[in-house]
Amino acid sequence: MAYCILNIALDTPLTSCFDYRWPCAPGDEPRVGQLALVSFGRREVVGLIVAIKHDTEVPADKLKDALAVRSQLSPLSPQWIALAAFAADYYQRPLGEVALPGLPKNLRVLTTVALDRALKKLAKSAPAHDHTPLDMPLLNEAQQQAADAIGGARGFTPILLYGVTGSGKTEVYLQACAQVLAREEGGQILILVPEINLTPQLEGNIRARFPGVMLATLHSSLSEGERMLHWLAAHQGQARIILGTRLAILASLPNLKLIVIDEEHDPSYKQQEGLRYSARDLAVWRARQLGIPIVLGSATPSLESWHHAGSRRYRKLELRERAVKDAVLPRVKLLDMERDKPVDGITSHLMAALRQRLERGEQSLLFLNRRGYAPVICCESCGWISNCTRCTSFMVLHKPEHRLRCHHCSLELRIPRHCPDCGNVDLQPLGRGTQRVEEGLQQVFPEARILRIDADSTRLKGSAQAAFDTVHRGEVDILIGTQMVAKGHDFKKLTLVGILNPDTALFSQDYRASERLFAQLMQVAGRAGRAARTEGGSVSEVLIQTRYASHPLYTAVVNHDYDRFATDLLEERRAAALPPYLYQALLRAEAPELETAIGFLESARDALVFDGITLNDPIPMTMTRVHNVDRAQLLVESPSRPALQAFLKEWLALLRAMKSRVKWSLEVDPLDI
Repeated sequence: MAYCILNIALDTPLTSCFDYRWPCAPGDEPRVGQLALVSFGRREVVGLIVAIKHDTEVPADKLKDALAVRSQLSPLSPQWIALAAFAADYYQRPLGEVALPGLPKNLRVLTTVALDRALKKLAKSAPAHDHTPLDMPLLNEAQQQAADAIGGARGFTPILLYGVTGSGKTEVYLQACAQVLAREEGGQILILVPEINLTPQLEGNIRARFPGVMLATLHSSLSEGERMLHWLAAHQGQARIILGTRLAILASLPNLKLIVIDEEHDPSYKQQEGLRYSARDLAVWRARQLGIPIVLGSATPSLESWHHAGSRRYRKLELRERAVKDAVLPRVKLLDMERDKPVDGITSHLMAALRQRLERGEQSLLFLNRRGYAPVICCESCGWISNCTRCTSFMVLHKPEHRLRCHHCSLELRIPRHCPDCGNVDLQPLGRGTQRVEEGLQQVFPEARILRIDADSTRLKGSAQAAFDTVHRGEVDILIGTQMVAKGHDFKKLTLVGILNPDTALFSQDYRASERLFAQLMQVAGRAGRAARTEGGSVSEVLIQTRYASHPLYTAVVNHDYDRFATDLLEERRAAALPPYLYQALLRAEAPELETAIGFLESARDALVFDGITLNDPIPMTMTRVHNVDRAQLLVESPSRPALQAFLKEWLALLRAMKSRVKWSLEVDPLDI
């Protein structure tokens, strides 16, 4: 019996791949990109075949046989393996830790029952390749030029689609997709959105526009069976349009011809656990690898993308007007809380505007990016506050549930009947969350239909979409929400947006805080006035309550002047030597005691000296303790990306050799420092 050697990547922290023996006749070898079942230690696991050899350095007495090859599944393409290999190399992780988690869980189980069932189901489905679009609306001149530029692009063409909120970027995407589908036989299109709750609205638009094209969706809310089915439809080329969140960038797409990244500035595209990858950056690399166009759309582009457009690495297309005729950008006004003192968190001016909209039958949105009833409860007698016992954080009051909840470690406690320190029964909530704002408005406007949308009110599957549908049907007068409502939603009757308590981000130690706050304010402001103004209708308004009305950031928001804001901020970044003019990596360490974590990072700092690399002193993280674990960080910086990558490869080899019980992780291009 002839044998070949399968070199297999496994989902382990070990950096090497592993050799297994497989009996095969000449010409009948397995193929690179197929999955194989192997024994690893005492377990049986599924791995990815990355090479097939005829010899190995593993001694014969230690060489194991592979148990099975999943021949019913067509191999993953060399381009997909190259994508996984690039991500593993750039983000400094083993190939198996990138490639295997990028596949549906049901492909990695020990049996093939789920795979066989899904393949059989897809084989029965009728082919859906009628790419004829329905109900194509007329575009304005700027939209048409953008759609034609995207649809007609050839080769690797990174395009920044900069359009004000309500300018019709989605329609540009759809009409460009129609051109690509018509031109590229069997071609596939990948559309990424930052959050799961944005997928249903866009999915409905795509299905209505292309009823004859199979659409696959990929996001973490799908059941394992659904994700397997949709992934296979994409892998086999049956799905022509793939819509998903950041995990979809690792989908197998053998005929990919166009990538669209909606709201490209959104930090949700950066994975914050495990493999800390940026889906946006991987998408750009994938487009370059395949030689295809990629569109990055936003009303508030990231400074990295704005910088690339300014240096002509990206082509910039602009949509300066709202798409709906007679729809104009809302008027933004600052409400100085030093002059108009808020009552129950809302100034008299904002309260009057809410009343006016109620009388007109129009919708209002109050935006407060803080869920719960109050951030903390306290004892006014002795000063006790509701600190979390496991984190350096407060326990947030959730009044409807009669609970205190830590939003970092999920610890829940009953609300104490008296102060644990002095026995005082008069405990008071401090500050306001969405629940408290909702309670206050129900007392002021008992006749109003008030709806709160946040992570607490939308825990059940499908509840978020049901809530948004209620708003779209006009069955809500006042909507109260967190960042879940800030982007992507088209509320036709909404004419007033009130923004509560945005000032805290002005004084954050995170240098990206102002960029994020500006984007957040512009996005939530853009929910107002998206429909044409009717005779007698209100002028759409955005009212921002602030104690710092003269701050330059608010001036830029009032003027809808992203160009000036981004240009000034880039100049500040250049002067301060910060990204995108500098490249960073962040080493985090966790231990039961802070001193242990700091000690490990100090050893790591001293382990290697490298030209062009700056290793800053270890410091505790802002949220130092989470779930009884202390955390610290060490920031690595370099003006050269190749130099940083070369340093990290050598450095990580030394770190892995260090004997320590500290849990550590490395993040390349960190967003939160």
